Amino acid sequence: MPKLTQILLDCDNTLVLSEELAFEACADIANEILAKRHITDRYTGEQLIQDFVGQNFRGMMISLQAKYKFEMPQEEFEHYVKEEENQVIAKLQAKAQPCIGVNEELEKIHREGKYRMAVVSSSALRRVQASIKKVGQDKFFDPTHVFSAASSLPKPTSKPDPAIYLFAMDKLGVKAEECVAVEDSKSGALSAIRAGIPVIAYVGSYHGDQKRAEMAKQLSDLGAKVVMKDWTEFQSCLAQIETA
Repeated sequence: MPKLTQILLDCDNTLVLSEELAFEACADIANEILAKRHITDRYTGEQLIQDFVGQNFRGMMISLQAKYKFEMPQEEFEHYVKEEENQVIAKLQAKAQPCIGVNEELEKIHREGKYRMAVVSSSALRRVQASIKKVGQDKFFDPTHVFSAASSLPKPTSKPDPAIYLFAMDKLGVKAEECVAVEDSKSGALSAIRAGIPVIAYVGSYHGDQKRAEMAKQLSDLGAKVVMKDWTEFQSCLAQIETA
């Protein structure tokens, strides 16, 4: 097996505790869209997380249209995409925190220089950049090694589509077997697995032992190679993949 040289990291709830903040803003906008169409259902951020975790806003709005059987004109769609991005970024800049223990691990990897690191996210590039900057992680990543399924691709998409991982590997000049991905959601793990990349499933951002155990099982069943409950386990998870 070729040597692992590249660590590809999801952003939301893998590097930065951003999902709850982002989904609060998403829920406000989703409810405005539904109200405009006289649809009486309303979402909380938590309900959106349950229904759409791992998808970016574009993906969510496509799913929402399918669920409620309406079509949004492209102009309106793009307006809400931009509006959501602005609102989420404002929340992240005010309140975002790093995932527990991740900054110490990034520091270690960065210092040792054995692996290169890149961010591979579904979220809009501005949002990813704002997130990692707020929590002091931007110094660990070359700005050209931060990839977004919503912004970096010729045609925007969302995980579980593997397009963003394929694009990132192409830009980084690496093959799937030289990489490992760290993902916390089903759609994220599937995106990497479909691109042929071994996955470390990170479940440390889920609340409660039961939810963490449930997600560990789900992500393992999808094909994640190893489960990481805490960032302090990263080196041993990496070693398991390297010796597999």
